[in-house]
Amino acid sequence: MRRIGLISDTHSYLEPKALEILKDVDEIWHAGDIGDAVVTDALKAIKPLRAVYGNIDGPDLRYEFPLDNRFIIEGFEVWMTHIGGYPGVYVPRVKKLLTNNPPQIFVCGHSHILRVMRDPAYNNMLVLNPGAAGTHGFHHVKTLLRFTLDNGKISNMEAVEMGKRGEIK
Repeated sequence: MRRIGLISDTHSYLEPKALEILKDVDEIWHAGDIGDAVVTDALKAIKPLRAVYGNIDGPDLRYEFPLDNRFIIEGFEVWMTHIGGYPGVYVPRVKKLLTNNPPQIFVCGHSHILRVMRDPAYNNMLVLNPGAAGTHGFHHVKTLLRFTLDNGKISNMEAVEMGKRGEIK
């Protein structure tokens, strides 16, 4: 059993409340637009981290993290990338790869819109976007996701709000 904390679009700002929320997970996933390595350094200091770089991330983050991260955990094949889309509106690169080899869980960020949905067109794949946890963008509330993966089962899915976008604590 693994408890996962999923965050994205921090844009160089790590909400202090996020560290408190993520301290009880087993690992953290960051779906890109990290902004600055201080964010991933702080996350790695509390839990193991899997991440991908996003479109705003510079060479240092692109060197450390991949564009795509595919892995197997607790009986699930997961694919994480920053710019992905959602059911019916995937970007062309992603749609091509999904058609050839869909995972069971597809994770992306970029839109700043929190989504948890199934895609029946790809074997009922679970699509996760944690929204945006930073202060940059058009979102109104900073969000992340927490959930449990246990031997092919997903449970305890939580959308966690961390205050309004403009609030810096």
